Amino acid sequence: MKLTNEDVQEILQLLDATRFDELHLETSRFKLTLKRNSGSGRWTQEMQHLAEPNLIHGESAPPAKPASVSAANSADSSQSESLAIRAHLPGTFYRAPRPGAPPFVEVGSRVENGTVVGIIETMKLMNAVHAEASGEIAEICCENARFAEKGTVLMRLKPTLL
Repeated sequence: MKLTNEDVQEILQLLDATRFDELHLETSRFKLTLKRNSGSGRWTQEMQHLAEPNLIHGESAPPAKPASVSAANSADSSQSESLAIRAHLPGTFYRAPRPGAPPFVEVGSRVENGTVVGIIETMKLMNAVHAEASGEIAEICCENARFAEKGTVLMRLKPTLL
């Protein structure tokens, strides 16, 4: 069963009409936890895990068209030794958890595997973007509050060698 945009909107409307602040949904394909933000009342996605690989045949990540906002000292790091942190779904990319808050990371920030480095908002759900390795943020490739296609390079990470 595939959910349409209308299905998701209807689910969110139903959730908004309840007094509950949290929803846990588990199917054979995924687990999803939604929590209502007590300040704004908006729903945020806390986690989403596919139980099985979601293979998409015939689709490849689009080439990145980044608008670079990197610091001057990151220009000397070559892209061949850096890892791309890509958008895992289309949506609006945010560098901070809320307006006016400091960004999750800056160029030069040290991160561990799994560190949240940004958020992608899709259909009013906030999806965390995680670093996939330990290292240092070498470049921020996508501007804050910009739409990012699936596969767009958001940041470049210079991995820590063991």
